[in-house]
Amino acid sequence: MTDTAPPVRLRGAGLSYGDRTLWEGLDLDVHPGEFLAVLGPNGSGKTSLLRVLLGLQEPTSGTVHIDGAPARRGSDRIGYIPQQRAVEGAVTVRGQDLVGFGLDGHGWGVGLRRRRERKRRVDAALRAVDAAEYARMPLGLLSGGEQQRLRVAQALVGDPSVLLCDEPLLSLDLAHQRKVSGLIADRAEQAGAAVLFVTHEINPVLPLADRVLYLVDGRFRIGTPDEVLNSATLSELFRTDVEVARVGGRLVVVGAEDDHPHHVHETDEA
Repeated sequence: MTDTAPPVRLRGAGLSYGDRTLWEGLDLDVHPGEFLAVLGPNGSGKTSLLRVLLGLQEPTSGTVHIDGAPARRGSDRIGYIPQQRAVEGAVTVRGQDLVGFGLDGHGWGVGLRRRRERKRRVDAALRAVDAAEYARMPLGLLSGGEQQRLRVAQALVGDPSVLLCDEPLLSLDLAHQRKVSGLIADRAEQAGAAVLFVTHEINPVLPLADRVLYLVDGRFRIGTPDEVLNSATLSELFRTDVEVARVGGRLVVVGAEDDHPHHVHETDEA
């Protein structure tokens, strides 16, 4: 450990809406190259946490810092991968245009020298995610997995120190889920970016996660996957019996779905 502030630091952070508390007393450091999986049922505050880090929402309590400075809207230290949404075939925006948007929001694209540097960085980001062949292709002609590769390049083109991923695996098949999550982890490790990865699709992510932040009804646990994804910890969080078992080489979590439908995890063991 050094005295340098980690890319993400929360101290005593909380977020409430009226009488409803999503989370409070959250102390969290996410370090360069670390992959933090953010899990929990719908409505537990996972996306709201990303909004706080993006400076789009003020925490109700505590402090939130990005690279040692208070979180603020439009920070060039953050790369953001939104939820996967299919792009209609009529959309003519090209792959290189989408990636370039990751620079344009921070004052790029003015003057010949800046245009050359912009092109260099966009081309490098496309190559890094093996998407150079999509540079001049309209987004509407690309598959969901190909589009999401471009969104990863867009998030990374500015060399951010923090990478926020909001359900980036939605609408992708299992093969593309594994490719996209692995790509994010590899690029983040190479670039030394801290990753917060919100997902319900734990299967392709768990082998990549260094730690897990699990949010449930205003409560949370932080630890390694083994420390958090066990019967005792999840039963305490959900305040009901939750069983975690290994079945046929998979980790299966059952019981939490009674009160929180859609929240059952199956994952290949690492």
